Amino acid sequence: ALPGHLLRGLLPLLTVFRLERAEGAARRAGLSTQPIWRKLWDDVMKTRPPNSENITCWRKKFLETFFSNVLHGVLDVSSDWRLNDRHFSPLLHSSPHVSQLTLCNMLQGAVELTAEHNQKVLENLAVSLRILKFQHLLSSDQSIRRSLVLLLHRLIHHGSVSQVSMYSWPVPDTVLLILILSMSAGFWRSGNALMYQSSLCGLCREKDKAQSQESGRERGERGHCDGKEWSDGENQKESPRAPEEADAEVSRYRADVCLNSILSRPRSPLQNQACEEASSKVPCDHTSIQGGSSRYISDQLSCHPALRKTRRRLKSAVGKKRRCLRRSRGPYADPDDLYDFVFTVAREDNSGLLDKNSATEGENAENWTSSSPGSPCTGHAGCKKRGGSAGIFSLKAAHRFRSVSTLELFSIPLTGETCRTLSNLLSSWVSLENLVLSYNGLGANIFCILSGLRALSRHSDCHLRVVRVSDVFSHMPCMELVRCILSAFPRLHTLSVSFDLKNQLEGNRPEGNPSCSEAEIPESCLEQLEIRFPREPLHTAFLVPVLKASKSLQHLSLDSATLPCSQELGLLLEALKECNPDLKKLSFHDMNLAEHQQEVLLLLQDPVLQEITFSFCRLFESSTAGFLSEIINTVKRNSSLKSLKLPGNRLGNHRLVALADIFSEDSSSSLCQLDVSSNCIKPDGLLEFTKKLEGHIQQRGGRIQFTHLRLFQNWLDQDAETAQEALRRLKAVCSVVNDSWDSSQAFADYISVM
Repeated sequence: ALPGHLLRGLLPLLTVFRLERAEGAARRAGLSTQPIWRKLWDDVMKTRPPNSENITCWRKKFLETFFSNVLHGVLDVSSDWRLNDRHFSPLLHSSPHVSQLTLCNMLQGAVELTAEHNQKVLENLAVSLRILKFQHLLSSDQSIRRSLVLLLHRLIHHGSVSQVSMYSWPVPDTVLLILILSMSAGFWRSGNALMYQSSLCGLCREKDKAQSQESGRERGERGHCDGKEWSDGENQKESPRAPEEADAEVSRYRADVCLNSILSRPRSPLQNQACEEASSKVPCDHTSIQGGSSRYISDQLSCHPALRKTRRRLKSAVGKKRRCLRRSRGPYADPDDLYDFVFTVAREDNSGLLDKNSATEGENAENWTSSSPGSPCTGHAGCKKRGGSAGIFSLKAAHRFRSVSTLELFSIPLTGETCRTLSNLLSSWVSLENLVLSYNGLGANIFCILSGLRALSRHSDCHLRVVRVSDVFSHMPCMELVRCILSAFPRLHTLSVSFDLKNQLEGNRPEGNPSCSEAEIPESCLEQLEIRFPREPLHTAFLVPVLKASKSLQHLSLDSATLPCSQELGLLLEALKECNPDLKKLSFHDMNLAEHQQEVLLLLQDPVLQEITFSFCRLFESSTAGFLSEIINTVKRNSSLKSLKLPGNRLGNHRLVALADIFSEDSSSSLCQLDVSSNCIKPDGLLEFTKKLEGHIQQRGGRIQFTHLRLFQNWLDQDAETAQEALRRLKAVCSVVNDSWDSSQAFADYISVM
């Protein structure tokens, strides 16, 4: 226990290992180690972290990034004396601080983390890790997939990972993609799960043993002691429960797994022929199955002579024919098992996932909008059911583990096969709270995804609250998609629909695709609605039913919409005032409001709105000087407005200086945040604004609520000395967020694409 002044001088001289161990002593002495960790970041990482102004703990930030860099081999611990400590194990000692991890390329990180010498590291990650990301993945071989399976099983099924995100995978490996999706949803086929848990996962093995013992106790209590024991093809009288009988229970479970493995494995044409010859009365049904139905099992038993035997004989016969999973293959399942599981899940009929009532209701549905919630995906382009072995393996037969609550897919093309898989997984993914599908090239497959969501909405314990869908082309009008999703999910809190361009073939939709324009929207819990129109006209008449159903709406964002007539924006404001009295945030982006000055002023004087954004709305394109004065006077009188964002409206120096009057002595404004990014502001204009603001603050005796100013992408590089003086003086007044933007290069880039 050193005195505080000695400890303060000692801390900067410690290695990372010693500094971490001294954290508690420093805290008790009232000392902060944050400056030391920040200096470590600057010296070792040599980069500026994104959103550095929001970092609250540099210790965690450094150790988390340090772990990732060491794992991927981009940081040499011998490069700095503070990292080079013989007591310091880089991955082991930093892993408890890792809450998010990114795996990329050939998944080398997964292989390293599942190595025997990193078992403790993996255990630490199972406790600390919350977000698992995959980026720029490449195709991988079977051994790497095995490592990935073990990693996902430990971190998701037996860990704390709640979010899986995948980024930038232009040509995804279908097997690998579906494997990640399925395990994120908590699914893994029993045969594979048993093979992993019996040889690798101690948690599964302990759970399985406990369940076997509990099952044994229950059987004993029910008085089945005089029953027959199934063991090695011989009948024996059952003795009182003993430890070896628990092993017999496990053996029975393995036999069931073997049966499932046989039934789920695709058969060759010769097997199909033998099936037809062996079954003259009961044909094989490969196209439809209710999960776990007795008819299906009996049909399959009819097709397999080996399976017509009793369970006692089945175990022996299958063992002789080497059709069970064999121990001689080592700790991993058959390589084909991955492919079997992945593609049978993709072909799974949604009806097998539904409860009996919803399956019955959905049998005769023609499309997902007209059928009851929970109906299967049927008949839409890109979402057609396949014949053949479609129903051989039901997701109900898969082992179900813990699943994540957030799934994000960014810039990953999804084929029809993958969309069918995702639809099936979504239909019972009740733990899912956030779904983000961004730039996946869905096209007509959007209906397949909607079908899975519709089935999910039937579950009373469904937790889905946030849905974000964005893409380049829209296969249906934005408002139709909004109505479709809200009609199925009135409990959503956030809905975001965003498209860049209108599909040129939208008028010629595939036959059978439903129209959602007349879908009834029940009263919803929606709090945030974001719509990016692909240059579609904003028809308030289509938006009003959504607004009326969303009485709790607090945030509305409209992007890239065109206004078909001058009255349209006024009609929208009237609808908002009537339908959404609790609206707190309103945002317009890339919409021409140059001719709607009166509506802009009405919004700025709204007594309920707390945040208003006019982003790239050309506010001052055809305005007079009087319009800016009206804006300033309106904001000065509004005591409820907290944030005003005006990026991309060509304010220039003179308008920026005028905005300082919002904070004058006679103002009743409560404005805290002002965003003037991308507004052609030069250093001299910023300095003049700063001086005027300082004068108003002095007149008000220092009482001002202004706290944040955003200055991204302005022309501050044209006079660095003046800009630095202005920023220095501003930072004494409020928090300033800016960047080192090269205006000359940006202008050259703009000219080059004109």
